[in-house]
Amino acid sequence: MKNGHEEDVMFGFLIKKTFFDMWDNLITIVLMNLGFIASLAVVVYVPYALSFNTVLAYIGLAVALFIFNLYSGTISMMVGDIADYKRCEFKDFLPYLRSTIKYSGVLTLITCVQLVIVAIGFPFYLQMGGVFGVLALAVLFWISLAAWLSLQYFFPVRKRLDASMKKIFKKSLILFFDNTAFSFGLALGGIVILAISVFTALLIPGIATFLLWRQVAVKLRLLKYDYLEENPDANRKKIPWDALLVDDREKVGPRSLKGMIFPWKE
Repeated sequence: MKNGHEEDVMFGFLIKKTFFDMWDNLITIVLMNLGFIASLAVVVYVPYALSFNTVLAYIGLAVALFIFNLYSGTISMMVGDIADYKRCEFKDFLPYLRSTIKYSGVLTLITCVQLVIVAIGFPFYLQMGGVFGVLALAVLFWISLAAWLSLQYFFPVRKRLDASMKKIFKKSLILFFDNTAFSFGLALGGIVILAISVFTALLIPGIATFLLWRQVAVKLRLLKYDYLEENPDANRKKIPWDALLVDDREKVGPRSLKGMIFPWKE
């Protein structure tokens, strides 16, 4: 029960910090989201414009996805600075873009493989039927789900832990398997952010906040590993989040949504 409370404390603060990090940088977030709207338009328009040739359409889609992933990786690095209480400046855009090109390329390749699995793999085994078809479909589903949940950590790990492609994948998998329930919660929170964004035409909170959510999550989650490194005999299932979040709580401040909307009532 105690551990459940501690995890709730951590997740609650994750929501609070992400919201106020977004609010404190609202204009920057909106400008970033305008870039996402433009990049999504490219992803939709390019394959359509090349639809007269199937091969060209697929090539165009891959190129468009690379552009989207490159922009996503760049913005993820920038909002990582926001999560660290640093000033986010657009002069950092090009340096971050250059530093994420190869990672965005690999992520695009993975995205294309996932699309092939969804478009071809799932229907194939679904039509096959029988015990083997159902078993293969289940295995494919769980592998795809684990891969998707692990990739939530891809750019945050690149930002905070390592630049080695092999180690990024390894540490992303470790974060997923060592924090499975948290990973599902992180994914659900991301879906909620995107769902809310639909009503504002992706301007607020938008994809930039979706990426900020992940960066804040990894920043806070890594406090667990700092604690375990300093206390190797500690119970991994009982992390004292109340104590670990003290510094971040002080930096965010005792703010609330009510106080933001009705400051005279605070």
